[in-house]
Amino acid sequence: MEVATLGGGCFWCTEAVFLEIEGVVNVVPGYSGGHVNNPSYQQVITGTTGHTEVIQVTFDPEVISFRKILEIFFTMHDPTSLDRQGADVGTQYRSVIYYHSEEQRKDSETFISEMNETNVFNLSIVTKLEPFTEFYEAEDYHVNYYNRNKQQGYSRFVIEPKLKKVEKVFKKRIK
Repeated sequence: MEVATLGGGCFWCTEAVFLEIEGVVNVVPGYSGGHVNNPSYQQVITGTTGHTEVIQVTFDPEVISFRKILEIFFTMHDPTSLDRQGADVGTQYRSVIYYHSEEQRKDSETFISEMNETNVFNLSIVTKLEPFTEFYEAEDYHVNYYNRNKQQGYSRFVIEPKLKKVEKVFKKRIK
């Protein structure tokens, strides 16, 4: 198994998408990249802890490659938007890949360069690459948020469109 730690806005969205992907065996929402030990959600959303809302994705590289994980990640969020995703604004919502190995770093750099060279997004990618250092699991009420709160407004108007987009583009990758 391999692990990827990704920040692409609110972790409710990224978690919901990756839970649907074949080859992904576990998705855990949490916080990475800050300077406070074991931060709470209430601390992180202030933007003062330096943490990013992330998901930690455990996947089987025999079923899905890290590159395919990146393709899905870059499809489901806006990697050209600095410190925001839609109405979620602040460094805690930044686009970031916390790489776990030199291979992940190189693969991420190559992927981002290819996307910029082909001008896929018509804007430069602002996704940061940072070495993975720590991961703090989010509180239980964040786990599997979308599936437990499908009728909530955020789920219907923010998460569902991202799910539908990924399902359309990666229909062969959906569980």
